[in-house]
Amino acid sequence: MVQKSKPPAAADAPKRRGRPRTYEPNVALGKALDLFRRQGFAATSLDDLSEATGMNRPSLYGAFGDKRELYIKSYQRYREEARAAMVEIFRQEMPVRQRLERIFASALNIYLSGDTGPRGCFTVVTAASEAVGDPEIRAMVLDGLAELDKAFASCFRRAIENGELPESADPAVLAQLASSTVHSIAIRSRARVPRKELEALVKGAIDVMVGSKS
Repeated sequence: MVQKSKPPAAADAPKRRGRPRTYEPNVALGKALDLFRRQGFAATSLDDLSEATGMNRPSLYGAFGDKRELYIKSYQRYREEARAAMVEIFRQEMPVRQRLERIFASALNIYLSGDTGPRGCFTVVTAASEAVGDPEIRAMVLDGLAELDKAFASCFRRAIENGELPESADPAVLAQLASSTVHSIAIRSRARVPRKELEALVKGAIDVMVGSKS
């Protein structure tokens, strides 16, 4: 019996592609960020990242690069989210004390969050670890610190213009004090200092910067 030969494939037939991507990059990056914030760079293995994101190693490399690149992308994501949480508070018109109270309260909400305990500030964690030996990461951290100083300096200048602070007040120095307070509560929150104690620290710092309530 003569077998019929199969018709040749059409020249314009579409080529079969590989399996479609089954993960969402933004979701995966968020999970990697959570893991890095909780464990740090050195203690987080590629296997940990693969388990957290649901992606195998080749997929991780293809989407984000190596572990260092994924850490950098995670830190950039953290900066974006932290900026979004604060930007309206810095922009809105309100008395300087109220503005500072809201900024620090928002910071505490971020630092005390986490399913397994307070995670603190990713910038502070990175400054104390990866920024020490990696110039690119150090530059990113310094940019983040400068950005916060600049935002605080702007709000103190407005307070001087509005007569809430004396003209002799130095916005740059007050900004560094405010930023230092942010860094202090970030470290203490990661060490699981109770929120009530952190709020007392914040109140004392605000009294030093703008004067105690009459």
